[in-house]
Amino acid sequence: MDSLNLNLAFSHVALVATSADLFQKTVEFYLDFGFSTVRQITHTVPRKDIAHTSTVISEAWLHLFACRPENNVTLRIIHSDGGENKEPKTATSGDSRSNGIRICLATPEIEDAKKILEQNNTSFTTHPDAESNDDRIATHDPLGNEVFFITQPNTFSIPSSPEVKPMRAHGTPPAEDLDLLAEATKRKSIGILTSGGDAQGMNPCVRAVVRMAIARSCRPFLIYEGYQGLVDGGDKIKEATWTDVSGFLTLGGTMIGTARCKEFRDLEGRRKGVRNLIKHGIDALVVIGGDGSLTGADRLRAEWPDHVAQLEKAGEITAEEAAGHGTLMIVGMVGSIDNDLASTDMTIGACSALERICESVDAILSTAMSHQRAFVVEVMGRHCGWLALNAAISTGADYLFIPEAPPSKADWEAAMCRTLKASRDAGKRTSLVIVAEGALDKNLKPIRADYIREILATRLGYDTRVTILGHVQRGGAPAHFDRFLGTMQGAEAVEAILRATPETPSPVIGMLENKITTQPLKEAIELTGQVAQAIERRDFARAMQLRSQSFANQLQSYKEIASYNSDSKMRLPENKRLRIAILHAGAPAGGMNTATRSAVRLCINRGHTPLGVHNGFPGLMRGELSELDWLTVDGWTIAGGSKLGTNRDQPTPQLGAVAYQLQKHNIHALMVIGGFEAYTAVLALARNRSQYPAFNIPIALIPATVSNNVPGTEFSLGSDTAANVIVQASDMIKQSASSNRRRVFVIEVQGGNCGFLAVMAGISGGSTTVYTPEEGVDLTRLQRDIAHLRSRYIKELGRSEGRVTLCNENASKTYSTDMIARIYDAESGGFYGARTAVLGHLQQGGTPSPLDRCRANTMAIESVNWLQAKCWDAMHVPNEDNVRLPADRLKRKYFPRVFDTSRDSVGLLGVIGSELRFTPVEDLVQHTDFVRRVPHAVWWHASRQLIDILSGVGVDIEKGGCTTEYKSCAIDLTAEDLMRLYGHQNRRLSKLATPANVLS
Repeated sequence: MDSLNLNLAFSHVALVATSADLFQKTVEFYLDFGFSTVRQITHTVPRKDIAHTSTVISEAWLHLFACRPENNVTLRIIHSDGGENKEPKTATSGDSRSNGIRICLATPEIEDAKKILEQNNTSFTTHPDAESNDDRIATHDPLGNEVFFITQPNTFSIPSSPEVKPMRAHGTPPAEDLDLLAEATKRKSIGILTSGGDAQGMNPCVRAVVRMAIARSCRPFLIYEGYQGLVDGGDKIKEATWTDVSGFLTLGGTMIGTARCKEFRDLEGRRKGVRNLIKHGIDALVVIGGDGSLTGADRLRAEWPDHVAQLEKAGEITAEEAAGHGTLMIVGMVGSIDNDLASTDMTIGACSALERICESVDAILSTAMSHQRAFVVEVMGRHCGWLALNAAISTGADYLFIPEAPPSKADWEAAMCRTLKASRDAGKRTSLVIVAEGALDKNLKPIRADYIREILATRLGYDTRVTILGHVQRGGAPAHFDRFLGTMQGAEAVEAILRATPETPSPVIGMLENKITTQPLKEAIELTGQVAQAIERRDFARAMQLRSQSFANQLQSYKEIASYNSDSKMRLPENKRLRIAILHAGAPAGGMNTATRSAVRLCINRGHTPLGVHNGFPGLMRGELSELDWLTVDGWTIAGGSKLGTNRDQPTPQLGAVAYQLQKHNIHALMVIGGFEAYTAVLALARNRSQYPAFNIPIALIPATVSNNVPGTEFSLGSDTAANVIVQASDMIKQSASSNRRRVFVIEVQGGNCGFLAVMAGISGGSTTVYTPEEGVDLTRLQRDIAHLRSRYIKELGRSEGRVTLCNENASKTYSTDMIARIYDAESGGFYGARTAVLGHLQQGGTPSPLDRCRANTMAIESVNWLQAKCWDAMHVPNEDNVRLPADRLKRKYFPRVFDTSRDSVGLLGVIGSELRFTPVEDLVQHTDFVRRVPHAVWWHASRQLIDILSGVGVDIEKGGCTTEYKSCAIDLTAEDLMRLYGHQNRRLSKLATPANVLS
């Protein structure tokens, strides 16, 4: 017969006294040794005990709250009439080797136990332990049960008799001691500190490092108050347990503190830190902070051998400690809301700070519109304009000042006034200027918010207010992307430590091209310092080069659409102006309106005519088109849903009507914004070009769907907004679950047959596990997850936390969200309850996230540029007067003005790494599962197992180690790689490249 896993848990030991006197003496006996009375009752109505004829008169429930929760013991002492056998068994009624109950209690204070027994006149015997210098005590309680006192709990072996000594070769330690010694020498001890300015996402990063360290059999230590705690030592350095970082995901700032430390800048201060690390056995250090904090860590590593030698010479550490700590491994992660590390696309905290800015500015615009006011908003960014630039794009600001790109004109004040006045003259009621705190003019003179206010008030007469957001930008819960980034980088920091050798340069964990990277810390910091140096030299071109390519692209696109000017130099000659239709298809997604606004503004500034198609392809069939103007789309940046209207209907049933309306309205190019339905619709148009000449125009598809299930792109518009909604909902639901202590919520999320949302939100929301269509759900998986939940709730008895599990809507045809919750509940063993929550269409609504707004803007600008270039190429009419064509072919002059039959003129614009890339839709067919409506390969699935590991599935939380496999996904970059990326060579690296048709 196969062995069964009963998931047994210890309940209590029941002791029976047959007289009131024995009952009271037994209760007092155990109370003297530290047990506590949880409940004591005398029953007014006598009760029968389970499977006994005896009557329970009184009972006392005693509990031993041990120093380790797993050693807790509960006793139920019963006063019974004895039933058929009423002869009490006393301490003298049998010898000490009776077959009664034997209770073994562990205490390091054996001598104190002897004193208590002597004071109570209780007889006992002592038995020396042959393997240690400690005595063991044997006695009886008033009921005659044997009670032992030993020094080590749960040895899972029978104590050897003092008369029989185990034989062992002289000087050879026992095998189990050798195993423990070997294990201790293998386990790395990792210190974790946060330093410099706090940033949202630091706490998720700390959580990931601690839990990944435990899972990888390392010992994590939290160093409180940054480098000050490292220097002070003592209780500022504590070994971290799994539960010490529970709840960290949702918290802003840094829960382990950060502080400036002048002492660490001196050699003696750093030497104190080295001594404290060695005394705690720490041989690796993870530092989360800015460039100054990381530079300090790298200096500490370089000085380490000298510090160790001097400490040994001074007698502050032993020779053994010095020999065991020959090197210190450093791993850095950048926690900076400025996003100012030159060699990474995104730093921890930047996305959340951008969220705070956008929330504030969105609110400011409401009051600004009411009073027709101008607002000047100052945001952080001393040497980096990333926050200011992305805030300007996300909020539709009229003007922008950043350190890397100062105004090109000496009289920038006049240029700014002309720009703002043109927008007001066009009918806009507000003016918004975003300025970075480090903004300069081209002569390096600071541009201050108050000075801008003065210019607008005096020259234009605007009622102008200044808002300096300050530390609001650092506060609040981390956004989804910062949680995801901090978690992924924290896990990879542990992997980097385990891979490292004494010769490995100190790495910094970053992100480039949507890939986690390890980079040489020294070179990364040097590149960052070069930005400020370039600005000081007025070499602003070099400063821009040191930023990511996407930064330069964003700045250029912002400048093209920020303001309205009917006499714009961007206006094209009449023969190059186009009529571009914009259509939404599929389900609504955050960013659709933002993309439409950017495309319309760029078209107007260049002289093109933008036409909005209302209500998707059915609206196009009916001819529901209208010209869009500047003011109509002005407020669409922050609008969720679809202002044009959208639906899932395909054009296939009425292709003729589609062709008719395209010809009727003289459409030269079509921009489609939508999800998988938009992809199949555009594919249908491309495949029917031979029958309908009107389809032979350039068609651009911008993927926009919360499911992120369109091939050819790593991210779709709306997916970040939806992930934020899920994470925020998970936080609130988990709070409710935690209030009930023992409750699990199974949350159903959207995604169709794509598990992207479940996995991303599972990582950033701290889900216990996730169920996705890619993995499916079966009984084996459910049994594993239930066993994990039960084990955690048993160990957390009385202090349990709430938990959530994310379930994709199509994870299983058999096991629905409701059924999974009911199975959870039925198999809980009474240790927890299960509930469900279905988020539904909440995920498709709300204000678009700043990341989705920025992506929408950049993708729309790129699409207009691509359509424009394709149209101009397709306008060429060759001289075919002397050319004889087959009877079934017409000469080019008989076709419309724009006529393009090439397969690459119908393309999908994908976000691949930090690059935007067009791929012909026909090329994506072979990489698409049309039945399941998903791409064959996805990039995000590699991070799936991290959810289980960080929630403890397969992890020995107390002793360390993990059975769940995790494959490191970081790409190692060398100093040469960084020079190639940010030097004066080309800015492409093959190791970071993702093929256009395989996103895995």
